[in-house]
Amino acid sequence: MTPTVPRSTYETPLKLAYWVPNVSGGLVVSTIEQRTDWEFDYNRRLARIAEDSGFEYALTQARYAASYGADRQHEATAFSLGLLGATERLKIISAVHPGMWHPGVLAKWLITADHISGGRAAVNIVSGWLKDEFINFGLPWLEHDERYVRTEEFIRVLRGLLTEEDFSLDGTYYQVSGIDLSPKPLEIPGRAHPEIFFGGNSTAAQATAGRVADWYFSNGRDLEGYAGNVAGVQASAAEAGRDPRFGLNGFVIARETRKEAEETLREIIAKAHRPAVEGFAQSVKEAGQSTKDGKGMWADSSFEDLVQYNDGFKTQLIGTPEEIADRILEYKKIGVNLLLTGYLHFAEEVAAFGRDVLPIVREKEAELARAHGTELNTDLLPVAPGVSAEEAAA
Repeated sequence: MTPTVPRSTYETPLKLAYWVPNVSGGLVVSTIEQRTDWEFDYNRRLARIAEDSGFEYALTQARYAASYGADRQHEATAFSLGLLGATERLKIISAVHPGMWHPGVLAKWLITADHISGGRAAVNIVSGWLKDEFINFGLPWLEHDERYVRTEEFIRVLRGLLTEEDFSLDGTYYQVSGIDLSPKPLEIPGRAHPEIFFGGNSTAAQATAGRVADWYFSNGRDLEGYAGNVAGVQASAAEAGRDPRFGLNGFVIARETRKEAEETLREIIAKAHRPAVEGFAQSVKEAGQSTKDGKGMWADSSFEDLVQYNDGFKTQLIGTPEEIADRILEYKKIGVNLLLTGYLHFAEEVAAFGRDVLPIVREKEAELARAHGTELNTDLLPVAPGVSAEEAAA
């Protein structure tokens, strides 16, 4: 399948996000040095660096006791609220699992976070693939496709409570009757409610995303694989009369030379924590290979891919700033609206991405827009404190 790329994609600058390292061990399951810290003080400083470097979003991970390669974790929604209080413009996305949360409780939390932050709170609904996290808490465990049935109901209830009065839904997993939450979220131009992200590579995930998500997140994918994901979501969205946007995960290794970047990747893999990666590989068989068509997340991931646990190496954002910018533009051409990035050394490499890679991306985006008969809308670029819109565009 070939995705349909709307004109607005060429006109709108690509949005940047980063993974919040609120869990120990960094973003790769390796003993290589990672100058990244899971504690709040480091993450508060990182968030401020990110919003001053052109990043618009950060995604806080949801991890509990049964985690791979990470023995310490902070809860996502509380951590996100702290980061919202420490920043001025950055939007913070909290990952949340249906089955561990009720959508009504999440709706109330999200409305409150929206008011506290001035409209910068968002959520990423994670259907859940790690069986031990549910079983060890004594929670029901659903098989793959049934988890997406529950997730779709969860999002429908969440959106209904955010936007409607006296909302009701009589579903398989949620029964809500005549609920009116007050206050409602802030009225922000250009959005109907706080943004709802959702991800997954499987056919069931793509269909669910098309029907109910504002944003579809994919694990790292090569160009062909990602194009197929986008087309699958678009087909479902067209039937539902919807128009979701698209995000992609990628692990960034930007160095002065391609040789240096590739050597860093080889070192990451050579120093992989083999027992943790192999344990993770065993766990995720449920997520990918158990699907009816074998197209779920991690279904075709090698040991090397799984060293970055969201398949970030597959996106191949590895090389010089120019090479990475070129690669990013290839993804924009097939529908990427937001790039979710990870790094070895977050604070310094997020700043370096904003300084060395992002200006090249913006130049190439402007060229791409003109090649498609339009102009890049620089009014939509994020502006750092004390910087005029004209200076930011320049």
